[in-house]
Amino acid sequence: MRVVVLGGTSGIGLAIAESCAANGDEVLVTGRDPKKLEAAADKVAVAEAVDGRSEEDVRAFFARHGRFDHLVLALSGASGGGALREVKMDDLRAGFEGKFFPHLLAAQVALDTIAEDGSITFITAASAQGAMPGTAGLAAVNGALERAVPPLAAELAPIRVNAVSPGVIDTPWWSFLPEEQRREQFAAFAEQTPVGRVGRPEDIADAVRYLMGAGFVTGTVLKCEGGLTL
Repeated sequence: MRVVVLGGTSGIGLAIAESCAANGDEVLVTGRDPKKLEAAADKVAVAEAVDGRSEEDVRAFFARHGRFDHLVLALSGASGGGALREVKMDDLRAGFEGKFFPHLLAAQVALDTIAEDGSITFITAASAQGAMPGTAGLAAVNGALERAVPPLAAELAPIRVNAVSPGVIDTPWWSFLPEEQRREQFAAFAEQTPVGRVGRPEDIADAVRYLMGAGFVTGTVLKCEGGLTL
């Protein structure tokens, strides 16, 4: 199979790309960081610099590479977290500009080259289904994507459209916290989950690969958060 992972050079996206490559798939990834792209190039068939916010970049990428089977949208960039009294509307707008619109843009552009029996998988976040104070902005961005999944599945059939909604995953995204504070935060989250731990990028990769191969599943948001939102 030919798999495209937009945002596939770090964290969850890279884990998905590596898992697919290990399965024998031809994997094409995009990113913006030259060092991460260089590192990913040794693990996948194609690693190219693409700004997912740029329609010109996205259209040129898909035009260059032609037919493929599965599209995974792991583009990060969601911002707008924080208490409502403090959150800046510019940050919230940037959250939609950095994640919501790039996901839909890529899905739209990919329709010209994706296989009819292929799939599109969004990577959202458990904030969309949780009720944690300070996450309303993040929930709005990810919730908007998740709500788009069922109508897109109906509209784009027979292409299958799904999403994976990760919980707390140990990725470089958390590097804004000092190491000790990060460990304490992870321990606190682990206590709240039935599985007793935070997630690993490989957990999300397994969920994505399941949806890619599940030919009778579409219009679904698959929670992969260890029961955090129960």
